Amino acid sequence: MATLLGERSARATWRDYLELTKPRVVLLMLITSLVGMFLATRAGVPWTVLLFGNLGIALCAGGAAAVNHVVDRQIDSVMARTHKRPLAEGRVSPAAALTFALVLGVAGQLLLLAFTNALAAWLTLASLIGYAVIYTGFLKRATPQNIVIGGLAGAAPPLLGWVAVTGQVSAEPLLLVLIIFAWTPPHFWALAIHRKAEYAKVNIPMLPVTHGEHYTKVHILLYTVALLAVSFMPYAIHMSGPLYLAAAALLGARFLYWAVVLYRDSRPHAAIRTFKFSIWYLFALFIALLVDHYLLLNI
Repeated sequence: MATLLGERSARATWRDYLELTKPRVVLLMLITSLVGMFLATRAGVPWTVLLFGNLGIALCAGGAAAVNHVVDRQIDSVMARTHKRPLAEGRVSPAAALTFALVLGVAGQLLLLAFTNALAAWLTLASLIGYAVIYTGFLKRATPQNIVIGGLAGAAPPLLGWVAVTGQVSAEPLLLVLIIFAWTPPHFWALAIHRKAEYAKVNIPMLPVTHGEHYTKVHILLYTVALLAVSFMPYAIHMSGPLYLAAAALLGARFLYWAVVLYRDSRPHAAIRTFKFSIWYLFALFIALLVDHYLLLNI
């Protein structure tokens, strides 16, 4: 068996190791981290912090994702969405993936300590542990509220970016964390509805599996309303201006539209379409924050 695993691991390519890091997820995280950095200062972000700070955050996030691949390799092999992942197909061994995760995590921490500050490094480490250990290793299989409780780790990047620049925690980055925290349940539960049968097959207690689709759709709608309200708060505390307010209103109204469509089941493939829109929503909302920030600086 060990020989077989070694032979399979030998066939691994750099693309397999890149896939272990979940690059699309990390890219979205980096966008929110970048926005957090730029919002933190009016003087411009030092290039060393901008480059190595985000690289350190990305490496730690990639390491956490690789641990997720290891822990979930058995359920990944069953689910249609994930059965071709490197560990699920045996192209990378668990030992190799964990070694890769350790290297990424240590490298990321060293970069953060060298080019940002200790608080940014410790918060990033806490986020890594929160996702890789607490969520993936325990919450995911323990409670249908897994994504709500565990979502805090995934919501941390704008705070990490802010702290990397300023060295301190303040209300503004915590508000950005709150936005992502409120966004995570409707985002992920929409996917969970779409993949309900697969989650049930592997005994993962996602909300639509344990409480049914109607219950989940109601909660998606309620969280989307909460997200809409939270998204207005940067304007309310004078962190942003009218351009962001307009973007938050338009994007939030569209998200609410999809939540209602999903609740009523009035369009084909509503769950996966809601999930896909939610990704664009978060991307566009944070870009609007960034653009608005620089417009305010020039007024």
